[in-house]
Amino acid sequence: MNKGRNIGLIILVIIIALFALTGCADVTHIEQCIPQGEHTYGFWGGTWHGIISGPAFIGSLIWDDVAVYAINNNGGWYNFGFVGGLFTLIKFIGLALKEKSKK
Repeated sequence: MNKGRNIGLIILVIIIALFALTGCADVTHIEQCIPQGEHTYGFWGGTWHGIISGPAFIGSLIWDDVAVYAINNNGGWYNFGFVGGLFTLIKFIGLALKEKSKK
């Protein structure tokens, strides 16, 4: 029974990693930002950007058109969502490492 749970956890980690790596981050350069009147990122955009901040950071080291943090955001709610998403990412990684150390 424990082995089935481990396989399920591994499959879940792979699926989330695939979504995170293929979805990465939006292209946000200061010169390329969408004008403020057209689109701003809110709470859910911040949450998503916080969750994908790990792959987005790696992408920002490789490509110039990948950013970790959206410049055209609505302020406090975006920041709150970003921190919440980042916490979710860190918590998920911690749980995965804890599960791995049990083996």
